[in-house]
Amino acid sequence: MAVKNQVFDMTPLGMKFTVLKSSEDTHGKSLDLQWEVLPGCGMKHALVHSHPNAKETYEVLEGEVEFFVKDEWIRARKGDRFILSQGIAHSFRNPNRKTATLFNSREPALEMENYFEDVCKLINKLTHNGKKKLRMNLRTKKLMTELMNDYKNEIVPEYAPGVLVIMLTRFKKFKRRRRSRRLQARS
Repeated sequence: MAVKNQVFDMTPLGMKFTVLKSSEDTHGKSLDLQWEVLPGCGMKHALVHSHPNAKETYEVLEGEVEFFVKDEWIRARKGDRFILSQGIAHSFRNPNRKTATLFNSREPALEMENYFEDVCKLINKLTHNGKKKLRMNLRTKKLMTELMNDYKNEIVPEYAPGVLVIMLTRFKKFKRRRRSRRLQARS
């Protein structure tokens, strides 16, 4: 359970979220965050997703970002505000050299705080607590997809279906085992 002023540091993904009001503060009605969207965030791997059971409000407080909403990128500047109904596919990125600051609110909060905490744990595991760079390879995408599958009520990936990522990973393992068996048979 998150608390006021807690930071979800996802710097390797290009963002940091600070809790303004936790779900406990709002009795589950919302989760209010201040986002720092770092330069380059989402430029290579924009995570297009939707929230099937919550609406989201975004307001740009400083800087500029681009939002992907319903198949198009929209530039947003200080003062711009977006309200996304539940189920709307969206993403964001920062193509600029300066960090952008956003206000974000989810209504209702659901288990989004737990999801963010688990994303931070996964990033720490994959980067050995920040000692290594995060590689957005097939394994990372598989683990992120599996994590999202644990939070289907909160977030759903809209890019290549999670099942496809998992199947590709299994196929890659199958090929490795098959190759290993062939090499063993030759020796």
